[in-house]
Amino acid sequence: MRILIAAAGSRGDVDPFTGLGVRLRTAGHQVAVATHATFAESVRAAGLEFRPLPVDPRAELASAGGRRLLRAGSGPRAVLQLLRLGRRFMPALGEGIAEATALGTDLLLTTSTTGALGQVAAEAAGVPTLGLHLQPLSPTAEFAPAVTGTRSLGGPGNLLAGHAVQAATDQLFAPAVRALRRQLGLPPLGVARARRDQAVLHGFSPRVVPRPGDWHPRLDVAGYWWPPERTDWQPPARLLAFLAAGPAPVFVGFGSLVVPEPERLTQAVLAAARIARVRVLLQSGWSGLAAEDSESVLTIGDTPHEWLFPRTAAVVHHAGAGTTAAVLRSGTPTVPVTAQLDAPFWSARLTGLGVTPGPVPLRTLTPTRLAAAVRRTVDDPRYRARARAVAEALAAEDGAAKVLAAVEREGAASAG
Repeated sequence: MRILIAAAGSRGDVDPFTGLGVRLRTAGHQVAVATHATFAESVRAAGLEFRPLPVDPRAELASAGGRRLLRAGSGPRAVLQLLRLGRRFMPALGEGIAEATALGTDLLLTTSTTGALGQVAAEAAGVPTLGLHLQPLSPTAEFAPAVTGTRSLGGPGNLLAGHAVQAATDQLFAPAVRALRRQLGLPPLGVARARRDQAVLHGFSPRVVPRPGDWHPRLDVAGYWWPPERTDWQPPARLLAFLAAGPAPVFVGFGSLVVPEPERLTQAVLAAARIARVRVLLQSGWSGLAAEDSESVLTIGDTPHEWLFPRTAAVVHHAGAGTTAAVLRSGTPTVPVTAQLDAPFWSARLTGLGVTPGPVPLRTLTPTRLAAAVRRTVDDPRYRARARAVAEALAAEDGAAKVLAAVEREGAASAG
């Protein structure tokens, strides 16, 4: 079967689907990934076909709208800023998804950022779709919406908030969906109506977020989808030398987070490391963090998390869905530095699992606070013990199996 995966967003929004594509290809399917040009090399390196989507996600996050989103953090203001940021490029994204689909596929797999537009493209092409989400976005009484960062509002409050966020998200996609339907010659159909008809599998472990009991049967939790293993990657000699030169360092990296003053954040991290008396691996990320290399600090670029994290004493990160998954997989204790949208949700899950003493929010981060959190994480053996136990449990799961089974059901239905 020819399968197209349409994934948009940051690296953490794309890499799990590249890994999933490898699993589907291994099962005998032809797999293409439609995503941004910045990820073309990693898609092709995995042996998958690359189809381009417009928009530079890093540039969008570095824009004035992206900076407003960072200042908004999480909660209703952040959702509003996300809507404003996304409304500008949704029409172009929709056209890109339609063009990628028109190149040929038998099944379109979409993410939370491509689902509404992907359903339009799939309808025009006459092919089925399946939703694949990395966050629990459907309303439930069991917890507050993942993107709002709020604590539980009680069952009715959580459900009400979930429907409010979903309605707001539908409004983000609605203009682009209407335009794309007209462009492709399709009759009008609301976003909410199409969404209700789509089955969705979620790419996180039920040990981390159990499937809510009030979800519709079409919504399921599959388990994590891991990025593809980079068999051609070799650790740089300078990194190996740094790891061998002293005690295990603390990794500090904020991935796709784009902060307006990276020098200031870098200096806070370095000051915290001095106070905590730890060595630091500082990952540049999309903010471009950088420090002069020394016996206690090494600045690095993209490095496979599955190789690096187990070699560290702790991981300080922005609590995105992808990095959170990588931390749990590694068996390494962690300090989440929460900044926006779903980061507080994942941070709360990490705290509940016992792999961290709790978050240090970016807006209130000081060297003293970060140093205290790092020392507590490193010094208390309970966090590492819990992290290893969680990693062992995740190693026994096969999140891609449910996706493969769903794909093959679609293939059988189409053949029938």
